[in-house]
Amino acid sequence: MMNKSDFDEAIRLWSEWNEKINVISRKDIDNIYEHHIRHSLAIAEYMRIFFPEEGLEGARILDVGTGGGFPGIPLAMTWPQAEFDLCDSIGKKIKVASAVSEGLGLKNVRCLNGRAEELSGSYDYIVSRAVTSLENFYPWVEGKYRKGILYLKGGDVNEEIAAMCRKCRVNPSKVSVWPIIDWLKDDYFAEKFVIHIGK
Repeated sequence: MMNKSDFDEAIRLWSEWNEKINVISRKDIDNIYEHHIRHSLAIAEYMRIFFPEEGLEGARILDVGTGGGFPGIPLAMTWPQAEFDLCDSIGKKIKVASAVSEGLGLKNVRCLNGRAEELSGSYDYIVSRAVTSLENFYPWVEGKYRKGILYLKGGDVNEEIAAMCRKCRVNPSKVSVWPIIDWLKDDYFAEKFVIHIGK
């Protein structure tokens, strides 16, 4: 796993762009590493623990509702062997994600201004960070992934998962929930989870 110093340039770029286009709360900008980058990297840690044999060489990953590039950019930095499409329907947000990924020289990132449900093609994994409820999110990406969805979400996720399974006819046995606080011993992550929806 990368260290905080590996993200110094990314933090600088996000901070600089956030002055022009607000994608991170002004009061939270000083916590960008802890609350945004490390939160994004919980997906990588989940995969490292539970799927250590999973080769990501050439894997295609879609980040839905990426905003300024979370979780896509930290994951793309961690997994240079995978290809990332970062998608957001709000143009000014994708402008920030594009500027940061270009500033970092990331060759494995493509930024798309559009809605996930309008994208063609399929991906190995879909990642996202709490863009909407799971029952709303799942239909946007149904049929677009070959291996799984890795979704960052907080709060009472059990009720939300149950609602998604009922409405979208997802087998509950395909859904796993991992508490991020098992890895990041910080109260900020006390009720934050990686939700994995497998095939």
